[in-house]
Amino acid sequence: MIDVPPCTIVVYSDIGCPWASVAVERLFAARARLDLVDTVGIDHHAFPLELINGRPTPKRILDAEIPVAGALVPDACWQVWQARSSEWPVTMLPALEAVQAAKSQGLAASAALDLGLRRAFYAESRCISLLPVILEVAEASAEVDAGALAEALDDGRARRAVIDDFQRSSTDEVQGSPHLFLADGSDAHNPGVTHHWQGRKGRGFPVVDADDPSVYDDLLRRAAT
Repeated sequence: MIDVPPCTIVVYSDIGCPWASVAVERLFAARARLDLVDTVGIDHHAFPLELINGRPTPKRILDAEIPVAGALVPDACWQVWQARSSEWPVTMLPALEAVQAAKSQGLAASAALDLGLRRAFYAESRCISLLPVILEVAEASAEVDAGALAEALDDGRARRAVIDDFQRSSTDEVQGSPHLFLADGSDAHNPGVTHHWQGRKGRGFPVVDADDPSVYDDLLRRAAT
């Protein structure tokens, strides 16, 4: 069973998963709207798709997913990849490790870095595989001590946490990216959104069958109590 402290939402996801990034954007927006920023913490854990699927971040699939998923969070200003194809981040492991490393500074720092990295990728087309880019994102966040993060990444102290999350992700407890867990024992996989693929992945495109962003209000209120 996933261990969730009170007043916390545990999020298993991959930064390179657009549906997970929709969930994170909506979670942050709803938490602010409900005035629960100081009440409910967000505890990120890695669901490293590249290790699970045995392949790099799949550009053709994300090229199809990003316009569809991004339309669900228009205020996030997502865009299709604007940089050169050679600058595409084929791995998300350094970014996932950085989010875990930032936990030594608190959940607020870790969550802020996670959100910043997602926005750097989806809205700014930056290669978040690169350590300098990760540290630039950290420096732009008021919640993160970029120097302390650099030290943690240099000695690899958070790498084990990513592997532990990967091993947990291989069980039936975590169904995919994103999967949210609450202290009351409830959970939600890809909250509020159901979709299917029209055609083969990488050739076709995703179709959203249903979307209910209000589920995040319910999740946050239950987490707060």
